Amino acid sequence: MSLIAAIGRTPLVRLDSIVPANSAEVWVKFEGDNPTGSYKDRMAFGVISKALDRGDLKVGDRICEYTGGSTGTSIAFVSSILGLKFTAVTSTAFAASKIQAIRTYGADALLVESADGTLNPDLFARMEDRVRELVATEGFFYFDQFGSPDVRPSYAAMGAEIAEGMNGKIDAYCAAVGTGGSLMGTIDGLLDSGVNPDFYALEPVQSPMLTTGTGGSHRVEGIALGFVPPFLDMNLIKEVRAIDQEAGFEMCRTLAKQEGLLAGGSTGLNVVAALDLAIQLGPGKRVVTVACDNGIKYLGGHIYS
Repeated sequence: MSLIAAIGRTPLVRLDSIVPANSAEVWVKFEGDNPTGSYKDRMAFGVISKALDRGDLKVGDRICEYTGGSTGTSIAFVSSILGLKFTAVTSTAFAASKIQAIRTYGADALLVESADGTLNPDLFARMEDRVRELVATEGFFYFDQFGSPDVRPSYAAMGAEIAEGMNGKIDAYCAAVGTGGSLMGTIDGLLDSGVNPDFYALEPVQSPMLTTGTGGSHRVEGIALGFVPPFLDMNLIKEVRAIDQEAGFEMCRTLAKQEGLLAGGSTGLNVVAALDLAIQLGPGKRVVTVACDNGIKYLGGHIYS
C-alpha cells in the first residue's frame, strides 16, 4: 500500500475558545492531515488517476501546471508515487517552502517573477502563458486545474466525510474560492449525502472579483486568481462574502495560539467568515468550514513572521 491511501478521512474539529457566546457551533475540516498537508492531494490524485485510466497519461510522461505551490506540491507527491514527471510553473510571490517542497518531491519548478511580490491577475496570466508554451512545444500533459472535468469530482468525498462526521446536521458551509473546484465538489458530496445547508463563497476584499467585478493584488495564496472561478456555480451559492486579508492573517495567528490549529491564509479568511455566520445564525445552529492546509509551510512567510 502506498501513501496515496492516506489521502482523505481528515478530522473535523469544533472550535471552542474563539467562538463568541450565544453563537452557532463552528466546525473545521482539517485538511492539513493529508500527506502533503493540503486538500489539493485529493485533486492531484483524482485528476491524475483518471488521466491514467483513460490512457491520456502513461508512466514516464511529464505533467505541467501553473500553481501557487500547494497544488504543485500535491501533483509532485502523486507523480513521485505513480512514476510520472512534473514541471511546475510558479512564482517567487508564493511561500518559498512550497517551491522547495515541489523540488524535494523530484519535480522541476520554473519561477515567474512578481514585480511587487504580490499575487495579481497579470502574474497568473504570465504563468498560464508559460505553461501553454511548454505544453505546445514540449508535449507535456496539461494538468489543467482550471478546466479539467475531473477536478470537481475529486473533492466530493470531502463533502461526504463532512456529512457523515456532522451526522447530517449542518446549517451553513463557507469556503474561499480559487478555481471553485473544492467548494463545488464539497457541495456535491454534501448534496449527494442528503445534506443541503446554505453555501457561502469567500474572497479577499483586496481582490473582490465576485462581489464587485474587479480583481486586485493580494497576499492570500491559492485563492482570488483575478478571474471568475471556472467551476463556481452561483445557482448553488447563497451569497459571496469579501473578507479582509489582514483579518484573515490575524485569525491564523489567533487560531494557532488559542485553538492549536496552524493553517494558511485562506483558512484564516474561512474562519473569519464562519464566526460571522455563527453570530448571525445564533445558538443551536452549526457552521462548517475548511482548514485548507497545514500552516507549517507558511512559517517562513509574512503571516507568522
